[in-house]
Amino acid sequence: MTNHWVDIKNADLVFVMGGNPAEAHPCGFKWVIEAKKQRKAKLIVVDPRFNRTASVADYYAPIRPGSDIAFLSGVIHYLLSNDKIHHEYVKHYTNASFLIDERFGLDDGLYSGYNADKRAYDKESWKYQMDKDGFAKVDPTLQDPNCVFQIMKKHYARYTPDVVAQITGTPKDAFLKICGYIAETAAPNKTMTHMYALGWTEHSVGTQNIRSMAIIQQLLGNMGMAGGGINALRGHANVQGITDMCLYSDTLPGYLGAPLDSDPDRKTYLEKRTPKALRPNQMNFPQNFPKWWTSLMKSFYGKEATAENDFCYDWLPKRDTSYDVLAMFDRMYQGKMTGFVCQGFNPLASVAHKKKVGDALAKLKYLVIMDPLVTETSEFWKNYGEVNPTDPAAIQTEVFRLPVAFFAEDAGSCTNSGRVARWHWKAVDGPGESMTDTDIMAHLYLTLKAMYGKDGGAFPDPVLKLSWPYRRPAEPAPEELLMEISGKALVDLVDPKDATKVQVKGGEQLASFGFLRDDGSTACGNWIYSGCWSQAGNLTARRDSSDPSGLGQTLNWGFSWPVNRRILYNRASADPAGKPWDASRTVLKWTGSAWGGNDVPDMRPNAAPEEGVMPFIMNPEGVARLFSRDLINDGPLPEHYEPFESPLETNPMHPKNAKAKSNPVSRIFKGDLEVFGTPKDFPYVATTYRLTEHFHFWTQHSKINAILQPEHFVELGEELAKEKGIKAGDKVKVRSNRGYIKAVAVVTKRIKALDVNGQKVHTIGIPINSGFTGQTKPGFLTNTLTPAVGDGNTHTPEYKAFLVNIEKA
Repeated sequence: MTNHWVDIKNADLVFVMGGNPAEAHPCGFKWVIEAKKQRKAKLIVVDPRFNRTASVADYYAPIRPGSDIAFLSGVIHYLLSNDKIHHEYVKHYTNASFLIDERFGLDDGLYSGYNADKRAYDKESWKYQMDKDGFAKVDPTLQDPNCVFQIMKKHYARYTPDVVAQITGTPKDAFLKICGYIAETAAPNKTMTHMYALGWTEHSVGTQNIRSMAIIQQLLGNMGMAGGGINALRGHANVQGITDMCLYSDTLPGYLGAPLDSDPDRKTYLEKRTPKALRPNQMNFPQNFPKWWTSLMKSFYGKEATAENDFCYDWLPKRDTSYDVLAMFDRMYQGKMTGFVCQGFNPLASVAHKKKVGDALAKLKYLVIMDPLVTETSEFWKNYGEVNPTDPAAIQTEVFRLPVAFFAEDAGSCTNSGRVARWHWKAVDGPGESMTDTDIMAHLYLTLKAMYGKDGGAFPDPVLKLSWPYRRPAEPAPEELLMEISGKALVDLVDPKDATKVQVKGGEQLASFGFLRDDGSTACGNWIYSGCWSQAGNLTARRDSSDPSGLGQTLNWGFSWPVNRRILYNRASADPAGKPWDASRTVLKWTGSAWGGNDVPDMRPNAAPEEGVMPFIMNPEGVARLFSRDLINDGPLPEHYEPFESPLETNPMHPKNAKAKSNPVSRIFKGDLEVFGTPKDFPYVATTYRLTEHFHFWTQHSKINAILQPEHFVELGEELAKEKGIKAGDKVKVRSNRGYIKAVAVVTKRIKALDVNGQKVHTIGIPINSGFTGQTKPGFLTNTLTPAVGDGNTHTPEYKAFLVNIEKA
């Protein structure tokens, strides 16, 4: 979230698209209800189903799954063509005035620089025009045909209300009604907040779905405002925390780009990731990348990381290819992986194309499961009949189950969607022989270390010399780990401007990442969490809910990264002179000598307005990006592409270019393309979602949840049900080109057929909360049906839009 849960109460308009918070985030959704009650805010919902959030909305519109970019592009066209934008905000706080390379263009759905053989772009023509001093050229009048504003007007002019209705199936009058609601928040004293979840990320264009909303919020001036922003809703209590720690291959903790094979040394690595300012006087905060990375390496390797050995740069693995979940299971499927450690993860149920995942697991030598409960993955080898047909005798994978403690059986910090880290205390010991995740990993590490110490190895140093400073090495305390993540001074830190003044004594916890150094004098396990455990103690354990502003800015409740800031980009809540756009919702203001207000300034505290330091300090431009230049794989502006399994034969935006039907840069592995379905055989669109009564798959083990929702079902509209002779309660068979499931039919008025590009399109809704372990009735795994293809940037699988057929079982 750019803002936080409580801040939603400050909105004048709540726009939900790509999520269903009343169902999937029922506790946080209370703040939407608060906005409606106290501020008379409007709630609008766009979704393929009339869902629980829609049931309390002021206005609802249906949409075909996978067509969100067309809808949002139509909104952008409406705002631009009707002059419903926050002009001062757009002019000063976005890159609308920046000039783009004259070679840039879009030709029948493909941007300049496309290489069809590589399914990738050469992005040289997507960059800014630069002046002789190395700064981006701008046109403050916004009239130059190569400025971002003019490029956008031309790009989005194609997305007229009629085109939007044609592609999305959303009735034109409903679309225009929603545009009218959104346009009202271009006024400086009105704000809209947006809420999305997996309904946007789980598409082959997921990144661009979110980019589209970012463009809208910039045009309206809603970023940095109380009651504004773009708010990602995280499905697990600590999925934000695990994301921040970046336990995946692309990044190191704190979203630091991980080294690649093409980074031969530390100097090259740091230079590539340390940007230069693109406009004069900008903070360009990522210039501090060397401090963050070097402090991380001191946390990893302590005294072993020195300037002489480049702070152990050579000890880090260098990524040679993709290691996302789809890539991992494809490699496993090819027999190129020996073992797999599966911690708090149920991939047989959670990853697309269940048969491929099961076949891949069967090619392992060993599989280690760290989980409190039996999972479908731990039982992948077992024959459960039709729901999981296997031949156990033919599967040689050895499965080790390590029972771990539940969250309530261990202490630690937990970061919610709003970036607020809160400490939780242990309630009870875990049952039987269960151990905490940390203790299991500590035992594994110490055993491996002893083995390397005894037997040696090709390069044992990264294991043998890992920093392990815990009082009880086999049982690191959660408190020790959080202090390590937060960071400390390793020697006395003196003021860079006055060497006689000691800012932090050696051994003390740091107050913030502002004290991190690139010379090896500080250690920090994650720079964005720096200061969460300062000399004042564990700030995540704070529970002071006082709110002097009345805006929900409870700065003494837990710790919000970074530096306890509650609303990101909050400098943008005030005009260039430092005066709040809306005095009744002041977040930040210039007092004449410093930035004041009710939040930690997202700005150098003493940077006077006349210095021209812009609000988006993490960008080298200093401003927000309407045009994302060369930073996104599938284009600097979002473009509508069809899902890889689409009910349409062509992309209505580019009907003559087959290469531009679906995302042209999404990666497709050999064998996956062959099992994509066609509308001839699979004429209906399917989408997946979650239920309040179940938390993914593990609540199948809870009796009360099993009673509340005992059996798998699918939803279909009345018209389709009548066509197929299906009645409520019938058992139905739903097939894709990858397999089938059987479930109970729920015939409903809440899913309507839509008119799309001259044809009728039916949608079938399928909850994911089903499996063959636990106390619910054994059921099929929904991801039996889904395709193994993902977003062109993150490779998140396309769970939300694929093709099926349905019949009475």
